[in-house]
Amino acid sequence: MLRISRSNYDSLRRHGEATYPYESCGVLLGQVNGDVRVVTSVARCGNTRKDSPQNRYNIDPKELIRIQRGGRERGEDIVGFYHSHPDHPARWSPTDLAEAHWFGCSYVITSVEKGRAVTTNSFELTGSEENGKKLVDEEVEIDLFMGRT
Repeated sequence: MLRISRSNYDSLRRHGEATYPYESCGVLLGQVNGDVRVVTSVARCGNTRKDSPQNRYNIDPKELIRIQRGGRERGEDIVGFYHSHPDHPARWSPTDLAEAHWFGCSYVITSVEKGRAVTTNSFELTGSEENGKKLVDEEVEIDLFMGRT
């Protein structure tokens, strides 16, 4: 299961709207508590795909390392990734599966139709090897009180 605050959930959806008609992408940071990935912050990334940014995304490895190091300094780990699907369903594609490599992480996809975020779904990358990996539907819990003191 993925647990995320309303503000982080809204932030990743707004990112998809802001980059429309191109795919947005970013990193989910937090902790893993048993079977629950708890998102404590969201890092927006630039989509570095030049050939087809309207239906593909890529995060620069240098940016990913910077985000990972910053998260570790705050006690956070990478618990997942997100991207948008402009004018397509919030379901993973064969390309999404082929390019997913962080086992045990969440992969969140938001469908952005005509510039408006519509549906957001999450999938866990399961397995332990490339040839047996799967993206499995994952429950998302939006916590209205998370992050409040």
